[in-house]
Amino acid sequence: MRTQLENYFQFEELGTSWRRELIAGLTTFVSMSYILFVNPSVLGAAGMNKGAVFTATALASAFGCLVMGILARYPIASAPALGINAFFAYTVVIGMKIPWQTALTGVFVASLIFILITVLKLREKIINAIPADLKFAISSGIGLFIAFIGLQGGGLIIANKSTVVGLGSLQTPSTWLTIFGLLITVILMIRKVPGAIFVGMFATSVLGIVTKMIPLPKGIISGAPSLAPTFGVAFKNVGQINTLQMWVVVLTFLLVTFFDTAGTLVGLAQQAGFMKDNKMPRVGKALAADSSAMLVGSILGTSPVGAYVESSAGIAVGGRSGMTAVFTGLFFILGMFFSPLLSVVTSQVTAPALIIVGVLMASSLTKIDWAHLEIAVPSFLIVIGMPLTYSISDGMALGLITYPIFMIAAKRGKEVSAVMYGLAIIFVGFLWILNVGH
Repeated sequence: MRTQLENYFQFEELGTSWRRELIAGLTTFVSMSYILFVNPSVLGAAGMNKGAVFTATALASAFGCLVMGILARYPIASAPALGINAFFAYTVVIGMKIPWQTALTGVFVASLIFILITVLKLREKIINAIPADLKFAISSGIGLFIAFIGLQGGGLIIANKSTVVGLGSLQTPSTWLTIFGLLITVILMIRKVPGAIFVGMFATSVLGIVTKMIPLPKGIISGAPSLAPTFGVAFKNVGQINTLQMWVVVLTFLLVTFFDTAGTLVGLAQQAGFMKDNKMPRVGKALAADSSAMLVGSILGTSPVGAYVESSAGIAVGGRSGMTAVFTGLFFILGMFFSPLLSVVTSQVTAPALIIVGVLMASSLTKIDWAHLEIAVPSFLIVIGMPLTYSISDGMALGLITYPIFMIAAKRGKEVSAVMYGLAIIFVGFLWILNVGH
């Protein structure tokens, strides 16, 4: 059985082992476990039951990870996506005054369309049509975005009214926790200590508890809250998807998840060295895993599920096969019963991992053709756009809209595929819909 599993997940070919995959799965889980607490608080603002959302988040994440690991055999984890959950709660429910029950139906309908375009291989064609330079830019941009999230979560970068952002206060004790974590993790990585990122997170948690900056958990084990308030609600309001406003909401869920996931999958496949001839092997299966997780998530009662950039933390410690994602999924199931323990994993604990992963992913910048402006400018707009707009899809929009324009200006319009011209038009519409929505 063990040998069969090792063969199926290509352990020998990928140069990995059970221990490495387990550590990678645990590292990915710890890096993204914050979603178990962030998602209920965001969707709770929309009036949803926080306990039910907690359980729905854990189960939808576990389902997404297991399907991705077993079907597509990639070390890429899924969970309800940050950003789109805020769009769900603050723009759709609070801003447009659409009941959360109807908004959840919007996610359900978007996921059905998602599955349809995946089956028709439209998503695969689009991902494969993006030029290599722009794929490297997407990977690097995600790296900067992750690092920015880490710097902000760790208190090293804060909002500043006069300069938009500024350096955080070094008089805040918790900021020193991030600095400690960053220093120790980088030193461990330079010394090539196995699982350095995870060891760094563990050491930071221990220091936080010892110095009383992180409170001791109130317990260790607790039962999972009931799903009853949100389960199946998505079915009951399909008749409500009958206005232009609701179709704009459905389209936004569809487009943001589509391009966020496309960008994330490409970036992570690049980081792990899976890309072959600018194509991602088994991309169809990866996309099928993702769209089915979004469907299951909407039925359980959570905002759209998508591939997670934090998977890069597991890839960075050596996760290479689908077993990494399987372990991450199993940890999400366990996480439902160990909810008090997860309170120890604060943003200061995960921040150093995210910053370091940002450094590792930014290495793709060296592969971009900076000598030609028609490629350099769209690539740069993607890279700088992701952290500054706080959105993977918005950053992609800036680069993919300008790419065909500059290629035409350079008399290289014939090198741009029909799909890329189509994408530029779709992204113009996407940005317009987003602005109308707001």
